[in-house]
Amino acid sequence: MIEVDRSRVLAYRLAEHGLTDETADGRNALDLGFQDTPPGTAVVGTVARRWSPPADSTAVIWSVRGAPHLHRRSDLAALAGALWPLSDADATARMRSTQLKEVAPRGIEAFAMAAQAMRDVVTGPMTKGRISRAVSDALPPEFSYYCPTCAAEHVSGQLFQQVGIFAGVRLLPGGRTTMLGPVEEVPAVPDKAHGTDGLIRAYLRLLGPATKADVARFFGTTATALGPAWPDGLAEVRVEGRTRLLPADRVDALTAAAPPRGVRLLSAYDPYLQTGDRDLLVPDKARQKEVWRTLGRPGVLLADGEIAGTWRARTAGRRLEVTITPYTEPGERIRGDADAEAARLAEARGAADVRVMWANG
Repeated sequence: MIEVDRSRVLAYRLAEHGLTDETADGRNALDLGFQDTPPGTAVVGTVARRWSPPADSTAVIWSVRGAPHLHRRSDLAALAGALWPLSDADATARMRSTQLKEVAPRGIEAFAMAAQAMRDVVTGPMTKGRISRAVSDALPPEFSYYCPTCAAEHVSGQLFQQVGIFAGVRLLPGGRTTMLGPVEEVPAVPDKAHGTDGLIRAYLRLLGPATKADVARFFGTTATALGPAWPDGLAEVRVEGRTRLLPADRVDALTAAAPPRGVRLLSAYDPYLQTGDRDLLVPDKARQKEVWRTLGRPGVLLADGEIAGTWRARTAGRRLEVTITPYTEPGERIRGDADAEAARLAEARGAADVRVMWANG
């Protein structure tokens, strides 16, 4: 069995994500999508990878785990097939909310009913609230629950958002109110899963070597439920005392991965951070809690292959203000490169100016 250390795994993943140097190709990371939480932050992932897709070639859509992700429009039909539940047990596992306790046992039928209801409702631009009301009304009463926040009965957001891609509904840009509209690249609700093995392979290529449990967590299901779609052609790799899996055709790239150098500002939900082995990326437990906070996660400062701090940004007029909190005193090169990254981000966001502030340093 091949055995590699932590630094080699991080070097490999960063290379696959296009985060190693100025010449790296960062387009591959879009195979998993860039989570757009909060709205507008997917651009941080493209800036970090020195890549800007044509606006009409991508769409933000509720996809993996029902979270909003930026995807290639040309990938949407295949992605819908890959994310469709493999079985009733798989569908039930993806409906863990107590709000769905009466619906979850219906498995795939629940996904199909909700997806078709949303597809029937969304024929043009509509607000999220209006869609939720119409979908709730179209489904049997057990699909809805009483929401104290809204003071109304409506379908659970966990199911509502998970079926967005199957319904062919995308999030529309701009405005304070969440607006959605149809996307023609997903012509119908899937009738069965297909291509799930390819999406699993993409995860293992970008975030491997990884365990089956890591992959299942990304899908929001269980390793047992994913079993029928597990791809062939995988190699076992030993990392930090654990056996993990990697596509066999990427083993040479793993063992040859060079130590990374450079600085990037990654968003809180960058695909590089969507890994199940957080202890590998950030060994310190206290720092793990900060990086992957349940609410209000910060972005991370990536320096020479290590997560070296966190950052937050806010807009003040036409200026983007970026506050970076390093874990240790950064050298002059790290500071200069981080300042340049912030300037790139400000330009991408349309800010006229940028101010970088270093906390605790």
